[in-house]
Amino acid sequence: MSGYEEQLFEKESLMGSVKKAFDLTGKIALVTGGSRGLGLQIAEALGEQGAKVILSSRKAADLEQACSHLSKLGYQADAIAADNSKDADIMRLVDQALGKFGRIDILLNNAGATWGAPTEDHPVEAWDKVMNLNIRSLFVLSQQVAKRSMIPNKYGRIINMASIAGLRGHVGEPQMIAYNTSKGAVVNFTRALAGSWGQYGITVNALAPGFFPSKMTAGTIKAVGLDKLTEGVPLRRIGDEDDLKGAIVLFASDAGKHITGQILAVDGGIMAV
Repeated sequence: MSGYEEQLFEKESLMGSVKKAFDLTGKIALVTGGSRGLGLQIAEALGEQGAKVILSSRKAADLEQACSHLSKLGYQADAIAADNSKDADIMRLVDQALGKFGRIDILLNNAGATWGAPTEDHPVEAWDKVMNLNIRSLFVLSQQVAKRSMIPNKYGRIINMASIAGLRGHVGEPQMIAYNTSKGAVVNFTRALAGSWGQYGITVNALAPGFFPSKMTAGTIKAVGLDKLTEGVPLRRIGDEDDLKGAIVLFASDAGKHITGQILAVDGGIMAV
């Protein structure tokens, strides 16, 4: 074999190992808030890489549509309806997921809520609702999945959905005090959890999306307009239906096995300016 052929062989071997590192074939992934929007985009990415995806959200009808969509793409998908603001539903979700699949390798904590109101008039009950779903439920679900699957198996990938709103005191919308605070909590929850569970082979990372189209943001897009929303974004665009997929697969796969406690902004460069 010539020197050139040896170099080519080594290059091809490296390419093969990198492709394998991103492969999720046989992995079991649980995606909360997975029936639409960013959750469904995440499920598509995991499914394309070979993972069996369990979608969870409150509405069974939405889950049925999402599973049908994924199945048409050739991905393996199942669904469990659950309201993650309720501890009993979280316990049932984990019971059913483990009962059917035996383990959970990847947990994507995506379910969340928001509430808009001037800070001085923000209802306390609304604060509690947002904080309960956006951070407390992440702790309860992550704890259950880790204790019952990831820690015994000495393997796990937990990915939390934060936001650039959790990286700054104020991003765009001045009436989101509870949401912004909850996402800031997700950021440090991610770091703390990574420190606690790294010894068990569990990585914990977070994505901090910028502005993406979704049911939650549709009103803002209509009211403000895309030109106004993107004028401060270096890439001059908002996120689309594919922009989270690469980062999700990195954190979910063995390609990211030495990455933990990190928060990655997927925001078109907002946090860079």
